[in-house]
Amino acid sequence: MKKILIIQTASIGDVILATPLIEKLYDIFDDVLIDFLLKKGNESLFSRHPKLNKVIVLDKNTKKIQNLFKTFELIRNTKYDYIINIQRFASSGLLTAFSGAKQTIGFKKNPFSIFFNKRIRHIIDKKTGIHEVERNLKLIESFTSKDKYQVKLYPSKKDFAKMSQYKTNSYICISPASLWFTKQYPIEKWIEFVKEIPKNYYIYFLGSKADFELCDKIIKDSDLKNTLNFAGKLSFLESAALMRDAHMNFVNDSAPMHLASAMNAPISAIFCSTIPDFGFGPLSVNSAVIEIDHDLYCRPCGLHGHNRCPKKHFKCAYEIKKEQLLKRI
Repeated sequence: MKKILIIQTASIGDVILATPLIEKLYDIFDDVLIDFLLKKGNESLFSRHPKLNKVIVLDKNTKKIQNLFKTFELIRNTKYDYIINIQRFASSGLLTAFSGAKQTIGFKKNPFSIFFNKRIRHIIDKKTGIHEVERNLKLIESFTSKDKYQVKLYPSKKDFAKMSQYKTNSYICISPASLWFTKQYPIEKWIEFVKEIPKNYYIYFLGSKADFELCDKIIKDSDLKNTLNFAGKLSFLESAALMRDAHMNFVNDSAPMHLASAMNAPISAIFCSTIPDFGFGPLSVNSAVIEIDHDLYCRPCGLHGHNRCPKKHFKCAYEIKKEQLLKRI
């Protein structure tokens, strides 16, 4: 029996973009135990996951060094055949390099990759537009195949049952927030848009607890009737179960986009300062990117978002027209 550990201790979206490795390894090997190491707070993504043996949780917020050594000891004692490190930070590289695993694989960008058995280049090139999923799958291509696999999550029957009561009418899900200012469609633009949504649709707002006030303000300032604010009230998998059957999911370039992709749910992804050619766009069959319809000299202003617009005008967001969103309904 092969024992394999996948390491991705970054954000929610990054963890979801690692799920094709789980799918592929489970398919390729007849007898395999797949473990996944992620950071505390993201473990519920894999609740009752049918293809994972164990989820290892690393707490990065409290007693970081102590928890890192405990995780290191656990990994050493498990004696993995393969460790596949998707994360490109030093701490995960340290765990990988000195894990005692038979084969250690990761990206060259990791500071400890010099000690890995196999190092793969991680190239973000907007000219080629290679998706992050493809870059991740390159890590295991040498001992599996070149076949592509999609992102996938597994909400339980209980998750779907809980959400079924909200699916009796046609509905739209909106996830209006982002951790980064320049990745988030402005609140006044959201309000302008939702006021024009046909009244026969129910509207459900999704997000974290920190997003509740933003969602609430959009609802109140838009004078919406058939709507519910679920921000902070649903688990990741409950949100995924709700998004799957939505008429449309409107999201930013953020974690909810990847959550919807993992359910092959319909997606309209709004890209403000970033561009999908970096390789982080939506993956559903019914998906579209909404962005300004003309070139802007300062866009993209970086691979990730910023806390404010570097040019102080934020035209990449404000010049996206509400008609572009309404067309997706």
